[in-house]
Amino acid sequence: MARDPAFVLRYLAEVEELAEDVLAARQQIVDLDVKRNRNREALRALHKDPEPGGKAMVCFGSTFVELPKAKTEEMLQKDQEHLDEEINNLQKELRVKVNRLFEAQGKPELKGFNLNPMTAEEMKLINRILEG
Repeated sequence: MARDPAFVLRYLAEVEELAEDVLAARQQIVDLDVKRNRNREALRALHKDPEPGGKAMVCFGSTFVELPKAKTEEMLQKDQEHLDEEINNLQKELRVKVNRLFEAQGKPELKGFNLNPMTAEEMKLINRILEG
């Protein structure tokens, strides 16, 4: 049975658009994760420095600024929290996008893809139950 070429073309365009959305979201997650790792390295370097009350050189774009270490650490920590939140949101959106792509391709939904990690409180309760 031959299909209408216009229908096939629309279908392929839709699948390609969905696939591009998935790839773009994955790349954005990778880019944010690289930034998060750089922030983590900077925080670690500040903690290792033997002079706690000094100043640190911080790069903003193409400009270096000397700031107090406490302020620098606070800024990096806030940025780290923001990056964590943004990455988590993108991962949730990615799940939806992948499911839409699979649906458009006629594939079954991924099993176990919508799992969420247990919180620290839930882990404590499980450990308490297991210990007796």
